[in-house]
Amino acid sequence: MSVVTAAADRSICSPLPVLGKDVTVPLVTGGEVTYAALDYAASAPALQRVWDDVAAYAPYYGSVHRGAGYLSQLSTDLFENSRKAVAEFLGCRAGDQVIFTRSTTDSLNLLAAAVPADCQVFVYETEHHASLLPWRDARVTYLNAPRTPAEAVETLERALAGRDLSPSSQLRSSRGGLTGPALVCVTGASNVTGELWPVKELAAAAHAHGARIVLDAAQLAPHHPVDIDELDVDWVAFSGHKLYAPFGSGVLAGRSDWLQDAEPYLAGGGASRKVARRADGGVDVEWHSTAARHEAGSPNVIGVYSIASACKALTEAGFDRLVAREQQLVTRVREGLAEVPQVKVLSLFGDDAPRVGVISFVVEGWNSSHFAAALSAEYGIGVRDGLFCAHPLVRTLLGSDPQDPGECGAPEAEPGERSLNAIRVSFGAGTPDEHIERFVRAVKELVSEGAQWKYRTEDGRCVPDRGTAQV
Repeated sequence: MSVVTAAADRSICSPLPVLGKDVTVPLVTGGEVTYAALDYAASAPALQRVWDDVAAYAPYYGSVHRGAGYLSQLSTDLFENSRKAVAEFLGCRAGDQVIFTRSTTDSLNLLAAAVPADCQVFVYETEHHASLLPWRDARVTYLNAPRTPAEAVETLERALAGRDLSPSSQLRSSRGGLTGPALVCVTGASNVTGELWPVKELAAAAHAHGARIVLDAAQLAPHHPVDIDELDVDWVAFSGHKLYAPFGSGVLAGRSDWLQDAEPYLAGGGASRKVARRADGGVDVEWHSTAARHEAGSPNVIGVYSIASACKALTEAGFDRLVAREQQLVTRVREGLAEVPQVKVLSLFGDDAPRVGVISFVVEGWNSSHFAAALSAEYGIGVRDGLFCAHPLVRTLLGSDPQDPGECGAPEAEPGERSLNAIRVSFGAGTPDEHIERFVRAVKELVSEGAQWKYRTEDGRCVPDRGTAQV
């Protein structure tokens, strides 16, 4: 897609209104400051538009699908219309299903439970754990971290060309050749480096070898349009809380056949069409063949509606404008960090690789958790430190041994000691320019002048030592 320049449209300089934009936090050095939320890759703040929509609906809240009352009927319509809105947002094809889940992690575990028993799964070691770990019951091939987009495609093609076919499931593909069930799982944008992956090319490679592909769009969907039909992927998974909606809702959208053939992800009311006692005392169950098959129990109507509201808000704002403004912020951060020789930005594909507003780095002479704690305590800036639930990738980028210890989001070293972790700054459509400028200034000051306060490790976190005086 084309990127609109700032000169072409000055309106791209305005962030979308989000909750919490005026929240102030105390500084350990005294006083308060407006909180700079720069941890969007973990959870983005909810859009004000989403919150307003949910608040307007809340008095009309009712159980869906099985209620005869007016509020139940209204809530059912809202729930199913939200499904249509998400399908439109994702460019779903005729016959695709949109299933509502709790998160990206839940979505990919659902799909993992639905793959054929003899399916072979291909997943890069660079994936977030939500994409890396769910495939325990399948034959999994882990692919080494590529260093260019082209190498990512070549690596997959070689792996698919050499894969072992299951004799019990060899079928002749419509594209020619023998093929057993296979699935490729890949991220759209890295949650560590922010770099965009060549999804369309990977999908073409997968399909050429008779495999299917699922796109982890948790970091892509909030920053770029995701079109299932255009990308030619089989499934897409993402979370509401990264898409400017509140916690607790997610989406798995795409082909229906494996999902219809699988046992329900959860057994219970809503997933069943008919239940009857047998003469022998057992129970016969007829499951739904629609998305309801994997949506047992009372669904999270408000969470679902919040996702649909966010999808509409981002579409109406215009992704060209959102992408253009975010690229301005990315450029400012990267240029600012480049001015500090002690800072090393982590990257797989190199400086010229396109990326979203997610940047990870380390600072020479600093424990990353100590640096992140100082950003928070002394500048009111919230970033993330650790391995970002992508341990193999961060270890590869840091050049460490795969067996080196490290925890997700928690340091294992005292301030000043080397530790296996990094710092991640992430931002998006709701980030004010001032937050970016404050971050860049803070990095420069911390590196050149040091922290103004002493810090210690407490319960696995680096925190200000409030029992001591300033440094």
